[in-house]
Amino acid sequence: MRSSAEAAPLFETPDAPIPTGGAAEWFVGAGGARLRAALFRPDGQSRGSIVVSPGRTEPIEKYFEVVRRLTTDGFTVLVHDWRGHGVSFRLSDRGGDARGWRDFVADYAALLAAFEARLPKPWIALGHSMGGCLTLLALAQGEARFSGALLSAPMLGLPTGQIPPRVARLMAKSLTLVGMGSGLAVRESAAAEPFEANILTHDPARYRRNVEQVVAWPQLMVGPPTWGWLDFAFHATHELERGPGAPNIRIPLTVAAAGEERIVDNTATERVTARVPGARFVAITGAYHELMQETDEIQAAFWPEFAALVARVG
Repeated sequence: MRSSAEAAPLFETPDAPIPTGGAAEWFVGAGGARLRAALFRPDGQSRGSIVVSPGRTEPIEKYFEVVRRLTTDGFTVLVHDWRGHGVSFRLSDRGGDARGWRDFVADYAALLAAFEARLPKPWIALGHSMGGCLTLLALAQGEARFSGALLSAPMLGLPTGQIPPRVARLMAKSLTLVGMGSGLAVRESAAAEPFEANILTHDPARYRRNVEQVVAWPQLMVGPPTWGWLDFAFHATHELERGPGAPNIRIPLTVAAAGEERIVDNTATERVTARVPGARFVAITGAYHELMQETDEIQAAFWPEFAALVARVG
């Protein structure tokens, strides 16, 4: 019998109400970190379970619309806050800081252990951006309970702009090693970017909804990347591109990239995808980075990829 879990909060706004049939709770991750997850059940019998892993800065609440879509389709859905995100454990008040990728992967294993008895099979992983990177890392490290995975614009490489990649990696590593990892790698802004300047979604209503969430509930807000977070990201992507684990993944895998990507490196995404036997790479034409927050027309090209993966899983 499962021991009773401690309830955790969920936060709603008029445009993002809490989906019915769900609740959040705390679980314990690596090093005793207190982390939050939420489980949502469909009406009637479940077709299986989807484990949704958000990207950097994204709390559980940003995926309420996705949860409703998936539960309406008959799936049990588990969504979680990574350490440093949402109301999970944070290394600093700004959130989003990190020290290596292994604690994230250990947290993911703890998440699955905490909810395994309540997740009907088959399991499908659905990870976005940083969450896609960490989902793939967990699979590469031997996580074998999933029957398939879809990664949305996964962080499998980062553009470094005017700074050569080797220099950027060295800067992040060096500053972290000398105790400056919590320093901001980019300037902090007090205001949200106007919709017209954003490179996340073409959908003004969804963009406004997501901004209003963190305005209404500032405890969900995550600050700019730190040097420690960049060091983590560079090591995580290097492990997937050069490490031994990716070629050992044997489940159906679809990697959906944004056709108008500005946040992650699509060239690196293709290289890493090619390391996984039988993996499918597809670019969603006209899309910005946040595929599941995009316009209905763009999502109409994304969700059939999910349906095709489900069909492959059987």
